[in-house]
Amino acid sequence: MLKPALSSQVRFEVDETYIGGVRHGKRGRGAEGKVAVVGVVQRRGKVMATAVSNVKRSTLVPFITKNVASDAVLYTDEFPSYDHITRFGYRHKRIQHSAKVYVSGQVHVNNIENFWSLVKRGISGVYHAVSPKYLQSYLNEYAFRYNHRNDETPMFELFLNRIQVS
Repeated sequence: MLKPALSSQVRFEVDETYIGGVRHGKRGRGAEGKVAVVGVVQRRGKVMATAVSNVKRSTLVPFITKNVASDAVLYTDEFPSYDHITRFGYRHKRIQHSAKVYVSGQVHVNNIENFWSLVKRGISGVYHAVSPKYLQSYLNEYAFRYNHRNDETPMFELFLNRIQVS
């Protein structure tokens, strides 16, 4: 959970993407077998991502309200599922990708899109493919790496410290 204690000035970026599937000349949402994924990243903070059944408002809004304090500022693209997020107390700012605008002052979703890039390049480069059954495990791995990228403790040592001996 990413809800910070003091969030009145905390900024979050929310975005959705699709991972996997088979390409038959189609890109994005039109390709077969892709799994929808939603993620939220706190600016200069941690990321959380989860595989979801769809990217409808009824799926994305509960994910947001569960993981982000309602007095935070949310940055999204103009995807319609985010249309009424202000009803839940969020201050909502949108970037207009359809107008080829990617940054407007503080308004952007570059951090979460950077995370998607790391995940997709990592999967295609290291694992080559991921089944929907195990996608969440891979998302958890890449979120862990992202969330601990600036730690002073080496990543391998962090992994070892998480092992529980019975």
